[in-house]
Order: sequence, then structure tokens, then C-alpha cells
Amino acid sequence: MPGLSLWREPRPVPVPPHGRRDHLLVGALLALTIAEALLRPGLPAASLLLTAAYTATLPWRREHPLPMVLLAFGAGALVSLLARDAVPDTYTMVYLLLLPYSLFRWGAGRDIVLGAAVMLAGMGLSALTRSTSLADSLGGLAVVSAVATAGLARRYRMRARARELDQVRLVERAQLARDLHDTVAHHVSAIAIRAQAGLAAAPARPQAATDALRLIETEASRALAEMRAMVDVLRRDEPAGYAPEPVAGDLHRLARPPGDGLRVDVHVDGDLATVQAPLGGALYRMAQESVTNAQRHARQATRVEVQVSVDDRSVRLRVGDDGSPARDTGRGYGLTGMSERVQLLGGVFRAGPDPAGGWSVAVELPLAGPAR
Repeated sequence: MPGLSLWREPRPVPVPPHGRRDHLLVGALLALTIAEALLRPGLPAASLLLTAAYTATLPWRREHPLPMVLLAFGAGALVSLLARDAVPDTYTMVYLLLLPYSLFRWGAGRDIVLGAAVMLAGMGLSALTRSTSLADSLGGLAVVSAVATAGLARRYRMRARARELDQVRLVERAQLARDLHDTVAHHVSAIAIRAQAGLAAAPARPQAATDALRLIETEASRALAEMRAMVDVLRRDEPAGYAPEPVAGDLHRLARPPGDGLRVDVHVDGDLATVQAPLGGALYRMAQESVTNAQRHARQATRVEVQVSVDDRSVRLRVGDDGSPARDTGRGYGLTGMSERVQLLGGVFRAGPDPAGGWSVAVELPLAGPAR
């Protein structure tokens, strides 16, 4: 049943706490109330005091939306019933529309139902006691309904966005799981070959078997280290693919001559051989994604530059184009996926308009993997 489903719906998380901007908002509204009192000298003092007092509900509108709605609309209905002359009639009172918006945006389902009932009862009581005319009551109902609908639409839009981002994270984890499979398969295959060679050579040359065991120990230790690094960042099982994965040394394949579409230059500073397979594969895919984005979206660009530098502790990647000044229009799912991958690998990610023009993506990944 839809009504029962709404009643049981939990609050969205996380709920932003009140902060400095909320207090600045209250201060600005108090200043507007004073200004209105000066510009409209005929307003009753009680009306102005209530207008100022209701601003205290605003800082808590996200954390406690139902109590704030009950306080504002319930108290307003009570005032209209007991003292019609004290009913606030100030233009500044429009700020109370923030309360129904916050209720439908941040409240639990039962809070929404109870709060909506209180608001309807308050507006109905004002109409019955003739504190407001029927036309004003219907207009107020329409405005409050529109604001509440906006809050509800924002609530479900952000929920859909969160699901989409979760899907991006799942895709990245699936790719990391494939990396794990390929890493283990590569090292285990090498161990099997060394073992077969040692067994074949042992009857004639016992020393060859010893050398094979040393190589097997080295290969197994490396496989275990890389497997631990990958398992540390995986939180759920995903099916693994069997296609060969790129490594850091494949970054040179991204280079393109001027005649083949947008020119791509690749510059490497350092030894890419020190970058382990899982990290190198992630680095290659992020560089490939960044180059593809530049080829699709860069405006008036003539080339894309891929710069990679490796030192003893980290590997850095920067991909930038020389297009016209870019505008940051929000983070797409490709950038979100790269950011999630970098976070899982314990690195730092930055993407945005470059001061020199165009767009740039910068990544720094620790060679040792994510800190535990």
C-alpha cells in the first residue's frame, strides 16, 4: 500500500547539520524584519515579534523537520484562534516555506504524514476563523504544496543519484576483481612453469631444481603481496573476466600522431617496471578514459598530453588538453568512476578546468598500495 510505504520510509542520510550559513540566514531575516517594521509602521508589535521568533526554527529544519513544522504552523494556528490581531502579517514570513521543503526533503515518512496533517489543519483553522480569506488560504495551500513537491522531488532525485553512484562503484570493484584474477593467474602460471622446468632438470642437474624453487618463492611472494593489496580494496565478490589486462608499460600505446584524429603525446619519467600489474592496469585505464574524454569533449583542442612520473614512493599521472578554457559543468560518471578507483587504491584524484586552458586530470597513486 503506497500510504503504508510512505509511513515506513526512513530519513535520507546523511543529514547536513546546521552551521554558520544557517545562523547567517537567521541574522539576515532578522535584519529584514527590522527593515519591514521601519517601512511599515502600522504593523502590530506582536506580529513583528512572532515573525522574528519563528526564525529560530530555521537552523534545525533539516535535523528536526517535524518539531520545527509543529512549532511554526501549530503555534501559528493557535495564535490565529486566540488572538487574531497578533497573526503575523509580514512579507518576511515567506521564509517559513523552508520548513515544508525541509520536511519533505529530510523527514522520515511518518514525519511527512504528521507534518502535512498539521499544516493542513493550521491553514484550515485560519480559514475557518477568518484570520485569512478563502482565496488567501487556497493560494497558500497551492504555494505550500508546490514547495513540498519540490522537496519530495529533490529527495527522490538524490536517491536515484546515489543509486547511480553505487552502480559506478560496483563497476569499478568488478574491474578490480578482474585485475586480481589476472594477477593471480599470471603469477600462478609462472610458478607452474618454473616447477615443471625444475622437475624436468632435477635428475640431471639438482642445482636447477634449487634455482627453480628460489624463483618459485620469489614469484609466490610477489603474487601474495599483489593479491593482498587488491583484496584490501575489494568488499564484495564479483565475477572475473579472462581477457588480458593492460599494464603501465602499455601507456605508450595511447600516443597518436597528428594525422590520426586529435594528437596524443605520452611522456614517461621513471621506470614503469616498478609499477605492479594491478596498479599499472588502473593507471592505464584512467589515462585511456581521460584521453577518450578529451577527444570527445575538448573544444578547439589540437593535442592531448599524457605525463607519467614514477619515483620510489608513488606514480603520478596527468592528462591535459590545449583546448579553449573549459567550464566545470559537474562530475560525470566517468570521472566519478576514476575518483572511486583512486580512492580505493589509496591515492589522490583531481579533475577540472586547467588555469592554462582546457581540462586536466591529475592522479597520484602510492606504489605500496592503500594504507591499512
